[in-house]
Amino acid sequence: MTNREEFIKIFTDNITRSGSEQMLDYLTSDQSDFFTAPASTRYHGAYEGGLCRHSLNVYHCLKDYLLRERTKKVYGMDYSEESIAITALLHDVCKVNFYKAERRNRKNEYGQWEEYDYFAIDDKLPYGHGEKSVYIVSGFMRLSRMESFAIRYHMGFSGIEDKNSIGSALEQFPLALALSVADMEASYFLEGK
Repeated sequence: MTNREEFIKIFTDNITRSGSEQMLDYLTSDQSDFFTAPASTRYHGAYEGGLCRHSLNVYHCLKDYLLRERTKKVYGMDYSEESIAITALLHDVCKVNFYKAERRNRKNEYGQWEEYDYFAIDDKLPYGHGEKSVYIVSGFMRLSRMESFAIRYHMGFSGIEDKNSIGSALEQFPLALALSVADMEASYFLEGK
C-alpha cells in the first residue's frame, strides 16, 4: 500500500463528520500538493512525499502512545478514533503548497561547486503554523475545542509562543500533549536527518 493509499484509508475509515469528504477532496485535488510535499526544508521528511509520510508516522505514534495503560487510567486520555485521526493526519496541513523545489549551489568534499536539490519556503498564507492548520481544516469541517488546541499546540515547547500559554494549553487539553509527543517521536526517531 502506498502512503497515499494508507492515508486515504485511515482518513475514510475514521473521519466521517460533515465536511470530511470535502477536506479529503481538497487534499487529493490538483489544488493541493499534500501527497508530494516535503515535511520540512532540510530536517525530517525533507523529500517528495515527506509530508504524507510524516502525517502517517504521527498517527501511528499517537495511537501507540494512547494505548498505554497510564494514559487512560492516570491521565484520562481516552479519545475517539475520529479525533485521533483528525489531529494526527491533519496537524500539518499548513504545509500544503508551502514549499517549492529549487536548485542551489554548494561545495562538495573536494571543494568544487555543485548543484543540489533544495526545498525553499514559499508561504502564500503567513498565518503561523498550528493556527494555520486549524484555520485550513475549519474551512472544511468543524473541529472540537480539544482537537483545535491539539493541532494548534502540537509543536509543544519547540514553538515560538509564550511558554506559559503552551503549558496552560497542554494542561487543559492533554490531547495536545499526546500529539506533541507523537510529532516529536515521528520527527526525531522515525524520520530524523
